[in-house]
Parts: sequence; C-alpha cells; structure tokens
Amino acid sequence: MLQHQFITPYGELRPNWKAAFPNASLIGHGQKAKEDGLLWILLPVDAENPVETVDVAGISKQIAECRVIAGNLPLIVLSDIPSDEQGLAVLGLGAAGYCNGHAALPVLQQVAATVESGGVWVGQSLLQRLVGGMANLVAQKLTQSTSSGWASSLTEREVDVARAVAAGASNKEVASQLDITERTVKAHLGSIFDKLKLRDRLHLTLLANGIVKN
Repeated sequence: MLQHQFITPYGELRPNWKAAFPNASLIGHGQKAKEDGLLWILLPVDAENPVETVDVAGISKQIAECRVIAGNLPLIVLSDIPSDEQGLAVLGLGAAGYCNGHAALPVLQQVAATVESGGVWVGQSLLQRLVGGMANLVAQKLTQSTSSGWASSLTEREVDVARAVAAGASNKEVASQLDITERTVKAHLGSIFDKLKLRDRLHLTLLANGIVKN
C-alpha cells in the first residue's frame, strides 16, 4: 500500500488528511521517509506577512531539507494560503504537486493519484496560466526555426517520450500512446533527465516548449 507521509510545522495530522489516507503518518525531525510512497509538506504561514509576498528562499530551504528526508520520493506541497505565485515557485523547485492544505478528501486523493502516475498537479487557475503562457510561446515558435537542439542527444524513442510528457501526458498516458509499459516510460525519462541534466518533468516541459534553454 502506498505510504502517505506528512511533514507539518504544527505537529499533527489534519482530519482531512487522515480521511483521505487512513495510513497517513507524520515524519518527525531526524526521521527518514519510507521509500514506497508520497511525501506531503505543509508550508508554514508567515503571520506577519501571510499573502503579499512569496518567500522563495524560505520555501527553497524547506524543500531542500525535505529532499534529504524524501530521497527520490515525489513531493507534494500544501499551502493554507495558496497563490499562483507561490505555486510557480514551488513547481520551479521540483515539487510534483501543489494544493490547498485544507483540500477535501476527493481532491487530495486525486492529487495523489495524479502524482503517483507520474503527473504534476496544480490548481485550475495556475494550470490555465501555465498552459496559456506555453501556448503563446509555442505559437511564437511556429514562425521560427523548428529545429529542436535539446533533442539532438536523445534516441528517437526518448524524443517521443519527451514530447508526450511536455504535452502534459502522465506516465500511464505516454505508455498507452507509445504502446510501451510504464516501467519503460520511467526508464526513458531517467535517461532523458540524465542526458539533458534536468531536475524533473516540469523542467523538461519548459525546455521542450522553448521556455528555458538547456
């Protein structure tokens, strides 16, 4: 059974977390996360400045600390005062998901299912913002050179996987599209990340869509 492990500055599991995941557990200071599962991180609220600014440095430090605990586990960041700006910062730091810390049971379960299958979860507002921005950039690229320098070091199959992921497909969807197994998709992604020196699938998406350069 998939383990749902939570890191929270408040020292207890919330009822909505326990309702969504009956096997949920807390990770305390100095503990290591179990290898088979997801790690959920609740960001602390700055009482003096809860909304106006996004503390990227603070979030980066917390995620870096959690990476030591999590190893290669996917990280899902929870926020009691979510915002598109904070979500962008979190995703840019390699999180696989971002949602409200008070989200209802079905939402939490959907987040977990998406991340477990290799997808990235963000709220509707942020998703529209990201997709809209990418669509505009891709449209602009159509009038420019269609060469893909980032793909030059990849095999033909790796390029197929990369393009599918960059289009928003989960591992399961990529496997179905290309008629391969999810394990093979993961293996290709590992090779792609290594060859292109990428952090995660979001970084790959940004690269393949011309938003960042390698």
